[in-house]
Parts: sequence; C-alpha cells; structure tokens
Amino acid sequence: MNSCVLDFHEIDQTKLALVGGKGFNLGQLTRIEGIRVPEGFCVTTRAYQKMTGANRELKALLDQLSATRANHRENIAAISSKIRQVIEEIPLAGEIAEAILHYLTKHGEEHAYAVRSSATAEDLPGASFAGQQETYLNIKGKEAILKHISKCWASLFTDRAVIYRLQNGFDHRRVYPAVVVQRMVFPQASGIMFTADPVTSHRKVLSIDAGFGLGEALVSGLVSPDIYKVRDGRIIDKQISAKQLAVYPVETGGTEVRTIEPGRQNVQVLTDEQILQLASMGRQIEAYFGHPQDIEWCLAGDVFYIVQSRPITTLFPVPENDGRMRIYVSIGHQQMMTDAIKPLGMSFFQLLSGDLPMRRAGGRLFWEVTHDLASPISRQFLLSTLGKSDPLVKNALTSLMRREGFMASLPRGKSSISLRTEGMSLAMLVQAYRIYRKNDPAIVEDLIARNEASVKDLQQRIAKVSGVPLFDFIIQDFKQLKDIMYDPRSAGAIMVGILVAGWINKYMEKWLGEKGASDTLSLAVPHNVTSEMGLALLDVADVVRQYPAVMEYFQQASEETFFEDLAKLEGGSTVSRSLYAYLEKYGMRCTGEIDITRPRWNEQPTALIPALLNNIKNFAPNSSLLKYEQGRQEAARKERELISRLEQLPGGRRKARKTRHMISILRNFIGYREYPKYGLIQRFWIYKQALLKEAARLVQKGFIRGKEDIYYLTFEELREVVRTNRLDYRIITTRKEEYRVYEKLSPPRVMTSEGEIISGEFNTGNIPAGALPGIPVSAGVIEGRARVILKMEDANLEEGDILVTTCTDPSWTPLFVSVKGLVTEVGGLMTHGAVIAREYGLPAVVSVEKATQLIRDGQRIRVNGTEGYVEVI
Repeated sequence: MNSCVLDFHEIDQTKLALVGGKGFNLGQLTRIEGIRVPEGFCVTTRAYQKMTGANRELKALLDQLSATRANHRENIAAISSKIRQVIEEIPLAGEIAEAILHYLTKHGEEHAYAVRSSATAEDLPGASFAGQQETYLNIKGKEAILKHISKCWASLFTDRAVIYRLQNGFDHRRVYPAVVVQRMVFPQASGIMFTADPVTSHRKVLSIDAGFGLGEALVSGLVSPDIYKVRDGRIIDKQISAKQLAVYPVETGGTEVRTIEPGRQNVQVLTDEQILQLASMGRQIEAYFGHPQDIEWCLAGDVFYIVQSRPITTLFPVPENDGRMRIYVSIGHQQMMTDAIKPLGMSFFQLLSGDLPMRRAGGRLFWEVTHDLASPISRQFLLSTLGKSDPLVKNALTSLMRREGFMASLPRGKSSISLRTEGMSLAMLVQAYRIYRKNDPAIVEDLIARNEASVKDLQQRIAKVSGVPLFDFIIQDFKQLKDIMYDPRSAGAIMVGILVAGWINKYMEKWLGEKGASDTLSLAVPHNVTSEMGLALLDVADVVRQYPAVMEYFQQASEETFFEDLAKLEGGSTVSRSLYAYLEKYGMRCTGEIDITRPRWNEQPTALIPALLNNIKNFAPNSSLLKYEQGRQEAARKERELISRLEQLPGGRRKARKTRHMISILRNFIGYREYPKYGLIQRFWIYKQALLKEAARLVQKGFIRGKEDIYYLTFEELREVVRTNRLDYRIITTRKEEYRVYEKLSPPRVMTSEGEIISGEFNTGNIPAGALPGIPVSAGVIEGRARVILKMEDANLEEGDILVTTCTDPSWTPLFVSVKGLVTEVGGLMTHGAVIAREYGLPAVVSVEKATQLIRDGQRIRVNGTEGYVEVI
C-alpha cells in the first residue's frame, strides 16, 4: 500500500505525480538541513483513483463537466455540486483506510492534524491553483480525519477550481488530488514569507507577513499583518499593523477567532533577531529549490516551523546577466505588441536590431539600456526617444535615476545608441533639411516605388533558393532590409513630418491658444498605407453586403475551407476576388506582426470577418471615398480657419505664410511614417513562406510533427537542423510548455537585473478627480460606450463605440473606421494607434494603466484626447 500513502520522508523526486505539488514540496523540505517541518504523510493520487475510478456516476458527471464552457456558471455549479456529493459519499474503507490509520498511529492519533489538498497541478511552476481546494485545521480522531480526506478530494470540484481549469486548459479527468495530513503546530505567531518582493518583484528583497496565532487570519484577510522587508541580512523596512483579531485552535477540534488584548494589538509580532533568522531560512529554502518561494511558516516555543513552500508563479523572469546592475526596457511596449514571442520570431527581430543589446526573458525581448543611462549624452537622447514612444518608460527610468547611489552603481561601457546612430544622424539631418527645403511629394512616391521594386526582386530571387543556402540568402537580404529601414532619406522624410507637426502644435497653441492643431490638419493625408488599409476594407465590405448568402456564411465561416466554401455561394466568386485583391496588398499583416510566427491574414483570412461585418453594420455603401473626402475637407477647413485667425494678429501675414508652408510639408510627409514598417512586414511574409517550405520538407522526413514546430527554434537552430538533418524533439516540446507559461505573464515596461519592476507614474494634478490619466495623442473630446476588446477577432462594434484595448498595431486599423475614440494601455505620441487616430480624427488617450481592467465593457466613458484623461460617466 506504500504507493497509496507515503510519509513525508518517503517522498523523493520521482513521486511528484503521486503526491501533487504541496506533498512533493513538503517531502523536499524535510531534506533541507536545519529546516523543521511538522511531521505527516500524504494520501496519494493513486488512492483517489482506486476509490473513485470504478464509479460510473462520477465518470458521467466528469464527462458533462468537460463539455461545459467556463462562462456557463450555472451549469458548472450544478454539476460540480453533484460531483462533490458523489465523492464524499464514497466510503473510505479497505486497505487504503488501513494504510492511512497505520500512519496516523505512527505519528500519534491523539494529536490534531491539518488536512490539506495537494492537486497534481497545484504549486507547480506556471500553475497557480493555490487556495482553490480546501484546507481543514485542527482535525482530531480517526473518523474525522478520514471524513476530511474525502472532503479534500471533493474540493477539487469547487466552482472556482473548475472554472480555473476550464480557462487554463486542464482536463478535469487528468487532475487528481492527493491529500496532505500534517501534525498541527499551535503557534504563537505565523505568516507568509516571499523570497522575492511580491510588490516590486525585487529578487534581493525578502518580504515577511506576520500575525499572531494561526496563519488563517492573514490568508482570509481577517487582519492586516506586520510586514518586514529584508535585504542582504539587513532589515530595510518594517510596517507594524494594528492586529485586533487572531485565529486559534479549539481544544475539541476546529478553530475560532479571538480578540487580541489591546496592549498586544500594536506590538511587533517578531523580534528583529527572529526576522533575520526567518529570512535566513527563506534564502536557504530558495537556494534548495532554485526559484523564489512563497513560504508558510509558524513560530511555536520560539522555534520556526515551515509548513509549506511553493514557487512564486507571478514573477516575470529576469534576463541572464553578470550580476552587476543592469536596466532593461521592454521592446514589446515600443512595438505595441506585449504578447509572448516564439523563438523564431525573437531571432528575426534580433537580426533586424543589429548591434542593439537585446536580452530575452519570459518570451519577450528587452533592450538593455545600462550604458546609455550611464552616458550623459546618450541618456538625454534615450529619455527623449522613449518619452515620445511611451512616457511611462521615461518616467520609470527618471525615478530610478533619482535614487541615491543608483547612477554610481551603473557599469560603464559603449552606448548602444551610439552604436546604432554613428554615421547616420548627420546624414539623416542633411536629408531632412533638403526634404524640408524642397517640399516635393515626389520624394515619398520615389521611396515607396524603390521599396516595391526591391520586394518584387526579393520574391523572384528567393524562389530559386532552398536548404542551407536559403538561410544565407535571408541573412544577406537582411542587410538590404536594414539599408532600406535606416536609409537617411527615408528617415529624413519621417523626421520632417514629425518636426513640422511639433512646430504647428507649438505655435498654434502659442499664437492662437489652440492645442493639437496638427491632428485635424493630418486628416486624409496621402501615402498613409495603414489608414488606406482600413478604408480599403470598407470597399470589400461593399462587395460582401450585396450577397446575403455570403453574409450568412460569414457568421460561421470555416478557416480550413474558407475560399472553397465561398465558391459554392451566390456572389462568392465576386467576394473572393475582392478579398484576394485586398490580401495581395495587405495580407501579410496580422495582430502582433513583428513576430514572424504569427498567422498572417493570408493564412487566416477569416480574421477579417468581424471587421467586415462591423463595416456592413455601421456604414452605408461607398463610405470609403466619403470618409476620405470628409477628412480632406475638414483638414482644409481647419487650415483656412487657422490662416484667417493668424492674419488678424500682429505680424499676421508672416505667421500665416509660415504656417501655410508648414501645413503643406505636413500633408506631404506625415503619412509616410507608417510605410517603413509595412515594407518590413512585406519582407517578413516572403521569408516566412520560404521557411515554411523548408518546414514541410522536415515534416516529410519525420524530424518535426507539424510545420509550425519550426517556430520554437531560433533561426540558427533551424538552419542547423536543415544542415544536419538532426533534431532532439524534446527541445520543441519543452519550448511549447515554456511558451504556454510565458503567454500568461505581463511584461514590465522597465526592470532591473535584480528583478525589480519599475513603474512610471503620471502627474495627475490637472485632471478631474477619479479620472484615469494617460497621454493625449489625438485631440478632441468624445463620449460613448466603451468596448473592451482584447482580440481583434472578438470585435463587435456599433457606431459611436469607443475602443478600449491593451495596445494596437497596424492590423487593428480596420476597426478604427468603426469607432469614435480610442483608449489603450500602451503607447505614445508616435505609436501606431496615435498616428491612425489622428489620421481618422478620433480623440485618443494612450498609456492608460490597467484601462482594460478599470473600464468595464459597455460602460459609458468620456475620452479627452486634448488633455489626456478618461472618465467613467
């Protein structure tokens, strides 16, 4: 019966599947020298399987539960309740009961015990089941302990636990509970210890929560604990709380809440010596497990006992480093794509970034800016650049710089900005000056034509290459791509548009008191490939709306047979031709497009269906041309208005003449800002198609199971597989598991090599009380219904809606034509959402922290894109 019940000392590295996370960790804790663990045993998953495996009623109920969706809460509650009842009614008898009673006798059946669940996915890296199943304290007597083991088994099916598993893809039929039976310690104090700061994630700061009595008072939120912070063996902070209540065991079994006598309520729970002793134990446990830990402890008779330790699953991983102070800035926040990126996607972005020091962590890329902050010249450029793309990053770095001794702690070295800009800045400035002086729209047309010719040439040349030479070819073409991306003439054209927009905003506010004038003047400018993409989908919608059968099919279209199905419908061929024409120009785009592994619209054309249906619902036919013309006329009206008002001022003719010239330059060049990324994504799509052909060959040879497996290899690893025809498939399996964990993490904007997450803050002094602050990026004020949308394909918009989301890249543009305002959690003045919002005349506020959590879908909100805040009305 040893496999059904195991003493803590019998639990080794091979027993994880039998005893679950909690049981496994207790077994490991007993092996750490100097760490005291209350004795006990574990009723394994095998016991649960033996007791329940033959129960047909339970099997039928589990099948019902597995077929239920996470949002069907009433069904979940009803089925789960029946499952709990069935499990608790199964008699715990026979050899399993005998084995449990054997261990009870060994440890002393006269003692009180804690009976806790230990699910096989609980307390493991990447899962956070903690607290979802039940814990029963101070249980006395054989019958009571057997009863509470059954109750722990049943607690695997609380509504909360079931919904969590459904949301995270865990199969109810494959998650088995073990149960920990551990001798009770009756403590004078207890609490929780985090070996990494739970607020800032700082790996060198240990945090202890402490209260009187049992730890249940802290876990349940009954009292506020003392909080002690320890770093490098030194107490750096103490918060002593008023502790009015505590939970204590009752002699006959169970627990009760008692009032603490007034004289002890504000007393420090642990002495300084005890704090440091406990912190030392925490570091010892962390070193054993090799990962920051969440540790439950108690103090009895001035001896510390550890009753549980689990990995902290919410920490964002730290990039590998040399142990010195390093500062990392999220690339995802700069690129408007904070999702996890697969290894092949990260490889391509790193190839593009050249000498920039990129670091990988948590499935994301970070730019190490340590040396740039240490250099006074590079620091100024860095803060100025980041301030435009995401001011919260700038604010976070600025707050770091103000810390005493921080700047002196930074190691010196070659600035990454100087590596990137040497020889380029002067050439770009020269080109920008020439473009400004010439003000010739043909410059943009020539830049676009040159890129299109280069893309066609690439398509022809890459078709002739395969195998290892393909990888050499891509590396060589990347050099040409970088020449195009960093072409001083192209960069100069973008710079001119941005600088002129800044000039207009500055002087129109100075001379006329008008904020954000360039936003209206930028409506319907030529050569904005991203806004043109949104308008072009309106034209496709005009074709679709003519054919009811196609519109009906769009409600449940199949990805695998999409165009084949269309061909069978009335009007389907016409719709297909319209879609193919759209995809020919824009099909290389998708959400998160900087990750080459993301499915493009060419690969998943059904991703466009929600936007098409929104367009049909919210717009009359021929709206594309009408919207563009309305924007052009509004910009022209604004220009006439500004010029007329300027002419009334002292020196008005000169001011009006200068402004008219600046507006002309603005409209000629501001639209081009979106084009270089379009050119980049064109090339990514060509590279991807070529690599997928190689992947198909690897599938045929049996080295990988699906073409998408190559996404979990770096570019160099994939090249080596093609060269050697060898691959350890466990690499793919491991990285898929890692990616599933990374997907659930939220990357910080700024972090240090010590794991500390640095948050920037806004100055909220000039906004209404209760409003959510952000960055104003497109002027105007609009009220409407908030639509909180996390995935573009989930969009269901009505006219007048305001889009609220985490961030947008160009693939979101088709939704912009349907909304009246924009709120994002990430972004800056020149990021995609801001540029397109100005182009479409949508009031917009970006970098609104936790907007998708603080604003509920359907709420009425007011967006002030002039002053930079959002109000829930």
